[in-house]
Amino acid sequence: MPDNKDIQQYLSFLEDERNGAALYRAIAEAEKNPKLAEVYRRLADTEESHAKQWVEKLQAEGVAAPAFKLNWRTRTLIWAARRFGTAAVLPTLAGMEDDKTHEYRLQPEVAQMISQENSHARLLRQIGQTTPGGMEGGLLAQFEGRHKSAGGNALRAAVLGANDGLVSNFSLVMGVAGAALSNTTILLTGLAGLLAGAISMALGEWISVQSSRELYEKQIRIEKEEIASSPEEEVEELALIYQARGLEEAPARELAKQIMSNRETALETLSREELGIDPEELGGSAWEAAITSFVLFAVGAIIPVFPYMFTSGLTAVGLSALFSAAGLFVIGAAITLFTGRPVWQAGLRQVVFGLAAAAVTFLIGKLIGVNVAG
Repeated sequence: MPDNKDIQQYLSFLEDERNGAALYRAIAEAEKNPKLAEVYRRLADTEESHAKQWVEKLQAEGVAAPAFKLNWRTRTLIWAARRFGTAAVLPTLAGMEDDKTHEYRLQPEVAQMISQENSHARLLRQIGQTTPGGMEGGLLAQFEGRHKSAGGNALRAAVLGANDGLVSNFSLVMGVAGAALSNTTILLTGLAGLLAGAISMALGEWISVQSSRELYEKQIRIEKEEIASSPEEEVEELALIYQARGLEEAPARELAKQIMSNRETALETLSREELGIDPEELGGSAWEAAITSFVLFAVGAIIPVFPYMFTSGLTAVGLSALFSAAGLFVIGAAITLFTGRPVWQAGLRQVVFGLAAAAVTFLIGKLIGVNVAG
């Protein structure tokens, strides 16, 4: 039998669901797209059914459900949706659904609620990526040719990886050079910095991608179990997604039913549409990401070290600064692929920041070198 702490938890869940239902109702009224408005009304229906279940649980324990009153957060979100548009509150709504999913995981008797709240969060993110006409904003921009960053995630990662290697090792080399250490010491330090940084970047990338792959595999397994245990619910979720993308309710539901008629294709489709996961790729190869990260960091990090391989003294310091400045300008120019800013402006900004960082470490190294020598 639930104790007082459980009763308070039930009351908290009831308040959350009631506020969620009221919020979805208000957003449906504010939504100008009638198809999306209908989706929000159906989400409100689900929240109200959840609230009803918590009322029943409280009544079973002899506790009367309190009168409902909107909390300040719901009032604020309703005001924001009406004032700035429904899209302004979608990220917050998705986060709220995620929070409820995590809280409900401690309540094994409401497994269906967990699945529904999780689906709501995913659906809201899908809606957040659509335009009023149903086409994804990023895709529409690519068709119009307004963005030059199509497929730019990999390129952006390449540029930033090389930038990390260049700036970090340039600063390291200049710090050691400022301490007036021997050419051999500077060279060894630079190579050690290159290897240490590249290995660290590669390991971090491997862990990140591998963890994502394992998470995706888990989500697909859960989705497979939900298809087997609650096919009707999955039809409903898939239909909502297609409605959010612009289909009318009847064809959206018919399409969802056709997809769900084949369990294998249904899993693949739901993985892509509901989870946003390509089951064949699962986020890419962890080893490929690690090797690529290692190489990109090393390419940037070798630039300030290279002059010390064939010269020394102030000549090496000057050439290292010159080569690094050139590399920084190229990186700054490459960044304009994503920002659309003038090449010279972005390139010079990158040079100024990189040289400033190296100058600080050079002065610190010089100060430390003088103190040690003294």
